[in-house]
Amino acid sequence: MSVSVNIRKGTEADLTGVHALIVELAVYEKAPDEVTNSIEDMRRDGFGAQPIFEFFVAESPEEGIVGIALYYTAYSTWKGKMLFLEDIVVTERLRRKGIGRLLFHAVAKAAKEENYKRMKWQVLDWNEPAINFYRSIGANLDVEWINCNLSQEELQQF
Repeated sequence: MSVSVNIRKGTEADLTGVHALIVELAVYEKAPDEVTNSIEDMRRDGFGAQPIFEFFVAESPEEGIVGIALYYTAYSTWKGKMLFLEDIVVTERLRRKGIGRLLFHAVAKAAKEENYKRMKWQVLDWNEPAINFYRSIGANLDVEWINCNLSQEELQQF
């Protein structure tokens, strides 16, 4: 089954479809109750006075938004401006059709055009299809760094 999609920059009008894919991703990653981000949060954070993320969408003429790639600018003390790719999500039944690759290429192209010094992202250690894709494009899968996080509750207690 081939699918026709258009890759374009995301807009505020896309947020309902984007949020639905985020929830779908949480289910895929076995964490369905972890999504606390809302469409209103995304509207404020992506389209408010100080936007902090951008995204591309994969849009099917028949089905609307079927994929997203959400990213933001981060800063490396050693390299300078870098792009952090937070997530690529393709609706489950259309995975392995090349849509994720198209979204990844759109983000990489934006990073090159905007002169980012580095592009970074994470992948779960059990997500073999994604790991294989990243290896196929020559990405460096770094096992040296350990991810560290503080939840909202942990931040409040700190």
